[in-house]
Amino acid sequence: MNTLIARCLAIAIFAILAGCASFGGPRDVDIPLERLQRSLDRHFPVQQRVLAVFDVQLSQPRIGIENMNDRVQLAARMDVTPILGRQSWQGNIALSGRLVVDNARNAVFLHDARIDNFTLNDMDARNRVQLSAIQGILADTLVRDVPLYNFRPDELRYMGTQYLPTSIRTTPQGLLIHLEPERR
Repeated sequence: MNTLIARCLAIAIFAILAGCASFGGPRDVDIPLERLQRSLDRHFPVQQRVLAVFDVQLSQPRIGIENMNDRVQLAARMDVTPILGRQSWQGNIALSGRLVVDNARNAVFLHDARIDNFTLNDMDARNRVQLSAIQGILADTLVRDVPLYNFRPDELRYMGTQYLPTSIRTTPQGLLIHLEPERR
């Protein structure tokens, strides 16, 4: 009888420990598009002097998901003012890229970005040629310096286990981020 109780107790302890171990396994986190937009809004406006000639301000960011090919679209209003001029131009920039997780900064960034749209209103041909050079600079700034999403510490910690984002996918509703327990 005592061996039966000891075996049942051992099985119960094993079942409890096995259940606890599953809490520390991989998990997925959904980040809805609305939360991505709110996170992105906190990083704007972005101001940059380009080519030591133009002051550029990017504002009113808009984020979207490209048709399930794991690319994200980022569009923003653009105001360009020459440092020595009186005239300024307004327009839009739109780019898209794959997503990458930067674990050192606990953030999601665009990667392999391409410019999909770059327009400035009421600009003469001479200035349009000069400003075509700033497209790549602005895209690099957005890709390198502006996170699409920053993880809160509680999103990367669950039941006492620290997690690291290992992969990221787009869904029609936002992002799906796969987290793995941190190996020590």
